Amino acid sequence: MEATGTAGLRIEAVTGRRALDRFIAVPWAIYATDPTWVPPLLFEQKQRLTPKNPFFEHARWQAWTAFRDGRPVGRISAQIDSLYEKQHGRRVGCFGMLEGADDAGLFRQLLQTAEAWLRQQGCVEVRGPFNLSINEECGLLVEGFDTPPSIMMGHARPYYGQHIEAAGYRGIKDLLAYRIAPDFDAPAVMTRLAERAGRRVRVRALRRKRLKDELEILRDLFNDAWSANWGFVPFTAAEFADIGELLTLLVDDDFVQIAEIDDRPVAMIVAMPNINEAARDLNGRLLPFGWLKLLWRLKVRHPGTARVALMGVRREYQHTRLGPALAFMVIDAVRRGLIRRGVHEVELSWILEDNHGMRNIIETIGGVAYKRYRVYGKTL
Repeated sequence: MEATGTAGLRIEAVTGRRALDRFIAVPWAIYATDPTWVPPLLFEQKQRLTPKNPFFEHARWQAWTAFRDGRPVGRISAQIDSLYEKQHGRRVGCFGMLEGADDAGLFRQLLQTAEAWLRQQGCVEVRGPFNLSINEECGLLVEGFDTPPSIMMGHARPYYGQHIEAAGYRGIKDLLAYRIAPDFDAPAVMTRLAERAGRRVRVRALRRKRLKDELEILRDLFNDAWSANWGFVPFTAAEFADIGELLTLLVDDDFVQIAEIDDRPVAMIVAMPNINEAARDLNGRLLPFGWLKLLWRLKVRHPGTARVALMGVRREYQHTRLGPALAFMVIDAVRRGLIRRGVHEVELSWILEDNHGMRNIIETIGGVAYKRYRVYGKTL
């Protein structure tokens, strides 16, 4: 599929390895003068956009690169997740991987190209950006451009939002990223809640020797805890196996905490060292010596920042007095491991802006919202 716009703009569908390489390389030109951008690891990007990604077991996609005068100036993807349709009963398509020069016409052409493909697939609505799903990078950065993104969080130029809105999109959901020092003083109210709950609740670290079982526990907890959230799509076993590989490589056992009542898992939290901090100067390349630098920085020096990427309390406890106690107890347990590893700042992300219960817990322990991401939508 090819669309031709004004001023010599040409949009080409990504087909084949060479075209995929050009698609992946687009951000290097867009962010060349942005000191807060972190170049993604090229091998990870290539792996993510091949059929080996378990996301594509239940989703289909197409990508396009925009050229002007033979030079790449933008890109976009469109994807349809069959699990979303099964969960919500509507065929809603998504756009993602959106990057582009400061040109409203370019953004309009890219978005219209993705919309046309989604319309052909029978979609009634388009949302985004999702890179590639709601369980990966999602939302457009609209506040907090002055700091680098954390691991598995997106970055953008300030003009992206206005160009998306000029193409007929409106914001439908805002997501927040909080940061906090892990050595916070626990508020008395939280301490009392935890002390009362401590008679029933046991919090433990990851059992690495039983990793397969542990991953299934984490997946079950996440899928239950998040099942009523906006836009929820469950993790598949294959997708969580991918996460398991990442945990095995990067995460200390006490970076994962599971709360149990009568030996039944009821809450969990997963913190990850911030790879972006360790890889920021590698320009996306691990060869010839980048992998040695990255390994040393992760395993010997250790990043000073981390991100809580997964957290959840079973739904049956979320609106009870025990719910906040469970959330605080896993946060309190994981922060001890982070402090031992020299972590001085933690990002908790992403949090729905209207998730007032979780926001209250985070703000009570000193968390400050410092980035805002926006999901846009449009009727097709």
